[in-house]
Amino acid sequence: MFDFITRFSFKLPRLFGLLLLNVVLICIVLAFSPQQLPVTLYKLSLVTLAGFAGYWLDRALFPYARPDDFVVYLQEVSTFSPDNHYQKVRVKSDYQWAFCVSMLRRAIVVGAAMLSLGLGA
Repeated sequence: MFDFITRFSFKLPRLFGLLLLNVVLICIVLAFSPQQLPVTLYKLSLVTLAGFAGYWLDRALFPYARPDDFVVYLQEVSTFSPDNHYQKVRVKSDYQWAFCVSMLRRAIVVGAAMLSLGLGA
């Protein structure tokens, strides 16, 4: 039995707790104000679409400066718990500033896209 669990163990997706929180909040909106549910889902879909568009806009504008280009994957570490499945990584030497700037640039581009669509809708 334990061999089956360790062989086919899975890792929860990133931000799974936030997804559960959003589902609970949508259920609360549905319980207290059901007429606002279509508006809430519309705004959620717009913000999600803007985040997706901002991410791909960043990838298209800066194809040779992606944040993962500055990372070296050392080894993959997996224990019996799905929470302890991760990769040991290190930023390439002399590329720490480029890595930081590329991460901040991507966050700014995605945030600006989300903000512009959220304010314009």
